[in-house]
Amino acid sequence: MSSTVTPAAAQRVPAWAYLTALLAMLLLYLMLQDNGALLSGIAPYVHEFTHDGRHALGVPCH
Repeated sequence: MSSTVTPAAAQRVPAWAYLTALLAMLLLYLMLQDNGALLSGIAPYVHEFTHDGRHALGVPCH
């Protein structure tokens, strides 16, 4: 019984996986770091929406 094993270096990562990781990093930044400096003029509700979540996670935002 012989099975073909593909080396890890030969496997390809699909493009949607990179896009998903990028979106997750952006959402984490908005939730944990943005204190209104980036989105204050565009979407002021983002800070207020994530404010309580930051405090629950122990992230200082003041």
